[in-house]
Amino acid sequence: MISEFSESTTAIDYSTVWKKCLGKIKENVTQMTYNTWFLPIRPVQLSNNILKVELPSRFFWEWIDEHYNLLINKTITEIIGPEAKLTYIIDEEAGEDENLLGDASQSSYSIPTIKEKPKVKHNFESFLNTRYTFDNFITGEGNQLARAAAGAISDNPGGTSFNPFFVYGGVGLGKTHLIQAIGNEIVKRFPDKRVIYLSTDIFTVEFVESIQANKVNEFSSFYRSMDVLIIDDIQFLIGKEKTQDLFFHIFNMLHQSKKQIILTSDKPPKNLKGLDERLTSRFQWGLTADIQPPELETRIAILRKKTEIFGMTVSSEILDYIASNITSNIRELEGCLIKL
Repeated sequence: MISEFSESTTAIDYSTVWKKCLGKIKENVTQMTYNTWFLPIRPVQLSNNILKVELPSRFFWEWIDEHYNLLINKTITEIIGPEAKLTYIIDEEAGEDENLLGDASQSSYSIPTIKEKPKVKHNFESFLNTRYTFDNFITGEGNQLARAAAGAISDNPGGTSFNPFFVYGGVGLGKTHLIQAIGNEIVKRFPDKRVIYLSTDIFTVEFVESIQANKVNEFSSFYRSMDVLIIDDIQFLIGKEKTQDLFFHIFNMLHQSKKQIILTSDKPPKNLKGLDERLTSRFQWGLTADIQPPELETRIAILRKKTEIFGMTVSSEILDYIASNITSNIRELEGCLIKL
């Protein structure tokens, strides 16, 4: 095979080489897959036919290695030559202990097998809605990264590099479903784990009540005792300085103890203006994943799943019509289906 570059590859700008690789890759994947998994990759160095690239997180590497290893190796061979190799490193700001992850053709990853344990009765309410499970969560291109990370967290809560797990996206796209599905799966597989889900508004109200009752220490101790803390709509901490300060200390304690933290927002951490920078920087320690509006095929799959759940019989033509005309979010899809 003749490569696009000669033996003087070492003199070629690595950015140019990677741009050519991206051009080839883009021809073989969807636009959303390209935007999600390949645009965040940053070329770092090219020397002796070895192209070094930087990935945002270890989880990102694990996913790339599992799903796109062959495509990437084929591409760099075409662009650089038959002796080409790709080396991954992790963004140091992601907080990885081991930055150099080796070459793409030799990497491997395994998930530990976990035996189910007998149920343990806890003396608090988890507030998890048992209807939210992975089984009825439809995965598409718009939520692929978030869903994959959710599964990995459920396998090993607090033991992955994506802690905290920060999910953001618009209204009605399934953020709440996904994070509660994580909680329900952990409760099922690790019944001794203390798992709690709540909205930021509820957290704030409870904090105010604890101040009035002079029980702030008890309030803080309760949340620091959790193994998995799941908080929805963290953007509503904006403007609440005392609540932010308390949450900062709870966050630190849980993270230092390797407890799992899961958060949602309508925006990525860097866009949460008015939130303490100490918090927004910590929110980016783990994995930040967005959920995009579902594409047509996913909308149809969601509608079919909903008809099963509701026990409805609806023709494919009607489902296709609804999916083609309602493109904004899942909540509106469900609302239209219920009106039939």
